[in-house]
This record gives sequence, structure tokens and C-alpha cells, in this order.
Amino acid sequence: MSRENAIARAEALFDDGKFFDLLSRWVSHPTESQNETCKDPLQTYLTGAITPYLANLGFSCRLVDNPVNPRLPFLIGQRMEGENLPTVLTYGHGDTVLAMDGRWRGGLEPWQVIKEGERWYGRGAADNKGQHAINLAALACVLEERQQLGFNTKVLIEMGEEMGSPGLHQICAAEKEALAADVLIASDGPRIDPQKPTLFGGSRAVFNFDLRLDLRDGGHHSGNWGGLLANPAIILAHAIASLADARGRILVEGLRPAGIPDSVKRALAELEVTGREGPEIDQDWGEPGLSLAEKVYGWNTLEVLAYECGNPAAPVHAIPPSAWARIHVRFVAGCDPDDFIPAVRKHLDAHGFSMIEITPPRETWYPATRMDPDNPWAQWAISSVTKTCGQKPAFLPNLGGTLPNDAFSHVLGLPTIWLPHSYGGCSQHAPNEHLLAPIVREGLQIMAGLFWDLAEKSSDSSSA
Repeated sequence: MSRENAIARAEALFDDGKFFDLLSRWVSHPTESQNETCKDPLQTYLTGAITPYLANLGFSCRLVDNPVNPRLPFLIGQRMEGENLPTVLTYGHGDTVLAMDGRWRGGLEPWQVIKEGERWYGRGAADNKGQHAINLAALACVLEERQQLGFNTKVLIEMGEEMGSPGLHQICAAEKEALAADVLIASDGPRIDPQKPTLFGGSRAVFNFDLRLDLRDGGHHSGNWGGLLANPAIILAHAIASLADARGRILVEGLRPAGIPDSVKRALAELEVTGREGPEIDQDWGEPGLSLAEKVYGWNTLEVLAYECGNPAAPVHAIPPSAWARIHVRFVAGCDPDDFIPAVRKHLDAHGFSMIEITPPRETWYPATRMDPDNPWAQWAISSVTKTCGQKPAFLPNLGGTLPNDAFSHVLGLPTIWLPHSYGGCSQHAPNEHLLAPIVREGLQIMAGLFWDLAEKSSDSSSA
């Protein structure tokens, strides 16, 4: 019985094709949460895929109704080995975005995992079925090697993450005792680089708002009225230009973070953002004076997601009566989005744009979260991954994207460790979504080592 043997079991699971077969079965469930007619596959994924797998590992499982959207159930599983043992909570989501049938490259099918070289294609392969499958399979390898894990394990699987996780926070609050743990260890999102094992401890959050200018009813011929009527599209463009400069630097003080904590700066200084397997990075875009890592992991960003005036599909020679834009802010921990709309209102008024209406978001926003790099759980996880991979992983205090991490960090009060098993070029949320086989194999190794080390940590703590 050894750590090396547990990792070897995980390697064999990949090498003999059994993990591929497992993922293929799970991906075959058409779990499109964004499809309002999809109901049975969402429940069947939990009852027909996850529950039997966990039951075989000695877990008790139950489905929990979603108090916000009954179509999107939850599953809670528990394997309890001792009241005095530490408890880990792991999480995943079994729902996917829309399949986008007919838009995948020839030879690919969204609900079938298809290998092409090192790429495993399939909807949900990267986001998130493949990621929680890696974690549960690695847990099974450690259990098989040790016979007993040496710690308690709880599993929470939701089926509405791609809908904004409706009900997740309510379930965490209502099931706080059932989900009580010492740490969350889960997987989602991308590595910083395909070849660099990565950990992160939180996530930036997202806040959307609309800008709109209505000047009159109906359009008017530009030959008769051009030069006489104000053009709302031009005015709105200048208003947006006052929010951020021509290189993307945020100009509204209330949308900028106060700064980057020293411990976070030290952690980000170790990161190299290459953009490998993605678009070429614009080195001079964003907040001046910051490194690439600080721009995407330590700072706020403002983006224009959409802009509309007139009829974009069939323009006519008329001055449009109105213009509209959707603005998007990704923000780090320490920023209060309740302050964003008042700050933008004050800014626009001061710049002569009081006629522009600001509409707050309809959807609910959640707080940004961040783990201090000096947190003992972060240092323990970094040490474990380093031991397995022979190289120190990248540690991000927070992901650049957004996850409902505050449900675990704020509602359940847990330190949170995320280990992504995907990469930035995986085409999640698009046709041709895929996993990279080398990351899958290394992910199985990493998680087997991590769960083994958690058992050893538990043993050391109990004997101390």
C-alpha cells in the first residue's frame, strides 16, 4: 500500500481505456440545462450515472429538489468513515450549455466522446463532466489501494451551473450541516497553460449593466435631417469612451480595485501568462504598469459585450432614434458591485451624459472570492501537486473567470482549492468542445496523489 501504487492505479485507469469509457457514458446524457424542455436527462444523469458510481464506492446518495428551479436538481453524496476524521467536500456540475448540433466539425457529435489524436471531443467533456469524473475516479483509485480513505468525503453535484447556478446558495444554506466540511477540493475552469498544473483559490465575479439612449420616435432620413438631429449612436460611443480609454484602461474610479495585496502580487509574480493554444495576447492592452498575470487575475476589466443601433442586419440611410450597449465588468475580491451603478452614474453626469439611462442587471451577481497564497491549505495542495508532478504548479489566488465559489467560501465557510483539468483552448461553450488527453492523465495522477496526501495528513493529525 503506497502513494506510488495509488497513482499507478490512476495511470492504468487512463491507459487501459476505462476512464475513456466512463467519460463516454457520462457525456452521452444530453444534459442541456439552457434548453427549457430538457428535464429527464438532467435527473437521469444524477440517478443513472453519478449515484451508481458513488454507491459502488460506499457513498449514500440523495437527490435534493431545487427551490428556485425544480427542473435543475442537486445530488448530495456522503461517505463517512469517522466523526473525528477531517472531511472534504467536492463539487461538480453535470449540466452543459446547448449542444449546438450541426455546428460541430465533420465527424464529431456532441453527445459522443470521439478521439482525434490527443483531443477528446464531446459536449461536457471539459465543462464539467470530464473534470469531476477525473476527481471521482482518482478517489476510487485511492480507496481501492487503501481500502479505507482515512477521511470523510461529501459530494455535491448540481445541474444548473450553466444557468447561473439557481438554487445553489439556497441549498448550501439549507443543507449546511449535510455539507459541512474542512475544505472544498473541486475542479473547473482552465489551467494557466496546457503544460502547467494549476491551482486556484477563488474567482473574479461578473457584473453586467446596460446603457441606453432614446432620443426620438423612429428614424429620419439622413439626407434631410443629417446635421440637424443628434445621433444617439455617436453620443453613446463617446459615453463608452469616457468609461475606458483606447487601450482598455478603466477610467471610472469606482470600477477600479483599491490595489493588489502584497501576498497576491508575490504569487502572481511567479506566473507566466503565455496564451498558448489561444489568440495572440495584446501586450499593451489594459491597465498600464501591471504584468499580464496581474491584469487577468489581480485587476478589474471592463468590456463592451454588445452595441446596437438602427438595423445592423440591414442598415438604411436614416439617423437611428436610439442606441444600446451591454457593458460587462469582471471584478476581484474587495470590490462591492453595489457601488458600480452609482459610480457610473456620477461619472456620466460629470462628463455631460446625463441623458443616458443605466439599467442594472436582471441576473443576480455573487461576490468575488480570493484565497491568500499563504493559506495552509493552499500551501499543502501546492506541495502535494509538486510531489506528484516534479514541478511547482501555478497558484492563482483567484481565477480570471467566474465560478459560484462564494457558495462554498461564504455560505459554507470553507477554504476552497480548485484544480482545473482543462485549458483555455478547449472550446467550452462552443462547438468542438474537448479535453486534452495528457491533461486527463496528469489530472488523474494529481488527484490520486492529493487524496492520498489528505489521508496521510489526516493520519498525522490524529496521531499528533
